This record gives sequence, C-alpha cells and structure tokens, in this order.
Amino acid sequence: MKTHLEMVNNVLIRLREREVASVNENSYSKLISLFIQDSKELAEAAWNWSVLRQTLTAVTQDGVFNYVLTDAGNNVAILDVVNLTSDSFLQYKDPHWFNNVFLNTTPATGNPAYYVFNGVSVGGDTQVDLYPIPDGAYTIYFNVVMRSQPLVNDADTIRIPHLPVQALAYAMALEERGEDGGMSAVSAKALASNYLSDAIALDANKHPEELIWEAC
Repeated sequence: MKTHLEMVNNVLIRLREREVASVNENSYSKLISLFIQDSKELAEAAWNWSVLRQTLTAVTQDGVFNYVLTDAGNNVAILDVVNLTSDSFLQYKDPHWFNNVFLNTTPATGNPAYYVFNGVSVGGDTQVDLYPIPDGAYTIYFNVVMRSQPLVNDADTIRIPHLPVQALAYAMALEERGEDGGMSAVSAKALASNYLSDAIALDANKHPEELIWEAC
C-alpha cells in the first residue's frame, strides 16, 4: 500500500517539481495532498471495494426498533442485512412505507424482516429502523461498505488501489495550473479513468454479481 507522502511525491515528480519530506512542507505539496484526498473520495464512491467491506452486528432489544451503526459514519453503503437468528435476509423499505405502518396501523412485534434508513445519530453514525419491532434478542448482521478515513499524516496508507487515485490527482493538478507542455489535463483524466476501470474490473472478479459502477 502506498503512503500519503509517497503519492504526493509521485504526483510532484510527474509535475516536474521537487519531492518533499512531508505533505505539509509547503503550500504546493498541501495542494497536491488535497487533490489526492479528493481523488480518493471519488474513487471510493465509484465502486464497493472489497477492502472497504465490513460486517457490523446489532443485537436487538425487546421493544426497540431504532439502531445506530456504531462507527459507520454517515457515508456507508449497505449491501445486505441478515437476521442471523432466523437465517433470513431483511428487505429494504422506504421511509413512506415505514411511516404508513407506524401512523396508520398498530405496529407488529416479532422477528425483524424489514429495515429503513433513519438519519444520523448525534455521534454522526447512520441509523436504521427495524420492523416488525423486535420482541426479543435477534442478531442482525449489516454487510456494509465503509469509506476509509481521510489521509492526514505522511505515513497514512490508502486501502484501495493507489494508481487511479494518484493519476486523477495528477490530472487535477494539471488542470489547476494549466497545461504546460507535458500531458494535457484531458489526457491525464482519461488515463486515470482507464486505471480506475482496470482496478474495478480486477476487484469485480471477487464479486461477479456486482458489475455496475460509476466513473469519476
């Protein structure tokens, strides 16, 4: 895995700038660091990367239907939800369906079979509601994709493939300062997109059922 500093220096070299000992060494290295971070966020959002997948566990309580996905943050993608106690998948329902159940009928209790997103907790983590309202302890697995933490320190490492992130940051840098005889920003961005496509194709071999992604 490439470190934050290594990627900043790789971009600087391609821009024909001198390397730095720290990402915060000067204003330009700080700018490249920001481009690296922006590119990382775009690349992470383009695909449900294997390395970002985790399983979060919630054990329900009798009469409690709202649960916080602790440490998940507010930018989490839920792949599927499994009721381990009943060996069944929970189905997603939209908020209108849930509101109708709670406002126009007497809510049922029992084995949770449905879930809905319900905003963000005070701590900034995603919340979900379960239905029927649990009547006891059920173990619920949330298989999710959690975006990685921002790159801050020199030694912080990127978890997804670094090449498309680095290439897109380079394209952003070219665009920011204008093309000056080297590769054009348009060409660099096209190359970054190709790198991203290749990386996603390799990762998709681990999940052949998931073949839809968005180019950054």
